Amino acid sequence: MYGKWLDTIADCILFEGINSDELRSILPCLDVKIVEYKKGDYISVAGKAFNQIGLVLEGSIVLTKETVSGNRVIISVLGKSEIFGEMAAYSGQKSWPVTVIAQTNCTIMFFSQDKIVGCCESVCSSHRQLILNMLKVVSNRALLLNRKVEYLSIKSLRSRICTYLLEEYKKNGQRTFQLKLNRNELADFINVSRPSLSRELGKMRDEGLIDFHSSAIKIMDFETLKQCSE
Repeated sequence: MYGKWLDTIADCILFEGINSDELRSILPCLDVKIVEYKKGDYISVAGKAFNQIGLVLEGSIVLTKETVSGNRVIISVLGKSEIFGEMAAYSGQKSWPVTVIAQTNCTIMFFSQDKIVGCCESVCSSHRQLILNMLKVVSNRALLLNRKVEYLSIKSLRSRICTYLLEEYKKNGQRTFQLKLNRNELADFINVSRPSLSRELGKMRDEGLIDFHSSAIKIMDFETLKQCSE
């Protein structure tokens, strides 16, 4: 069932330090289920019953939260080999805290959170490593959420945009890169309106800070961009 996805699963931080033979041994213990979704499908909805953690095998997903006023805020965009649902898995909360939407056609592997911290029927030697990896995953996600709060605390729209672009530059290691988010999604992520975002990006291009075409961004003036993010 999951044979074709072994390399993708192995690349997930949750299975770090677990070799292919151990992975084949431990997956049956997790009650694995694989589901395909079309672009725009709702994978989970905030408030609905939570009972499984998800791992993206193919495509990408968006984690969103709706504010009291009805506006959508993007919490995160996840791609191949990344997991979701781990923050709610051991919190005692029995419902999804966020809505998860397929950003593209995607394939998701679901597995029971109880099987990770519970007793393994096969007494897998790698089970301890799995538990340690889950602690790392939860810690990393907490740090990312803390970063999201920092974004919302930045008052200037330009500063938010510059901060986001610099972080994407660091991830890609080059000044020209593709954004994971489209305009609407980026506006939701930094909590501004789409028109305001488009106007500011246009001004930044006119001033020679950046250039862009569709989802491709090129940083033209790195130093000024850095100053604007501070």
